[in-house]
Amino acid sequence: MPLALPDLQAAFAAHIVGDDRADLVASVVGDSIPAAARLRVYRHHVFHSLATALSTTFPTVQALVGDEFFRAMARAFVAGTLPTHPVLSEYGAGFASFVEGYAPAGGLPYLADMARLDWALNVAFHSPAAPRLGAADLAAVPAEQLPAKSVSLAPGAAVVRSVYPIDRIWAAAQPGASGETVELASGGARLLALRRADDAGFVTLSTGEAGFLEALAAGQSLEDAATAALSAEPAFDLSTTFSRLLASQIFAAMQ
Repeated sequence: MPLALPDLQAAFAAHIVGDDRADLVASVVGDSIPAAARLRVYRHHVFHSLATALSTTFPTVQALVGDEFFRAMARAFVAGTLPTHPVLSEYGAGFASFVEGYAPAGGLPYLADMARLDWALNVAFHSPAAPRLGAADLAAVPAEQLPAKSVSLAPGAAVVRSVYPIDRIWAAAQPGASGETVELASGGARLLALRRADDAGFVTLSTGEAGFLEALAAGQSLEDAATAALSAEPAFDLSTTFSRLLASQIFAAMQ
């Protein structure tokens, strides 16, 4: 008996990740190429396409571990996490967590954080080019009302923290880099990934700046975000920090 459509779809999805089923083979037309061979070709194509998509989204991770290692890691991820959306740039949200538990990468403790940075840059790059907050916008707000205002980060902007110097590791992994050795114990990094005019990049943050932006991203007011920043870094200066971040076009325009 032919498989009902929901059962056919479930069988096909299971086949892609390695579950060969005779009832699925029987539902596929063979002609010059046997049905089982057709399904194997399709499975190979899916794995190859998704691994290629992951290599595009996580170029720094691939550069750090090499093509062969990355392909094996990507295939293992694909086997357990098929896409749920048709846009491949949206595929890979769970890759960093997967890398964290991937045993063969155990000797590279910073690799999961590098994947988080790659993902943040990918999200930023594909985010809409929405209007940004400028000094003129703030000048229109009465000074006494500013502390209670909530300011949103620009679409796609996100703080990425690591106990490792992932900014220097990222730089060392770029094409044409000098090949300097990065000392992992040299200190952590706090970065803000954001969309730029025609690409995505990141800026380095102090402890207070990271806390300030994370509080704003959580919906807190400028006053409460400044309090959180001061708690993390007593020397935090709101005026200087806000001016620098405003010039970097980090904030979304007020609605």
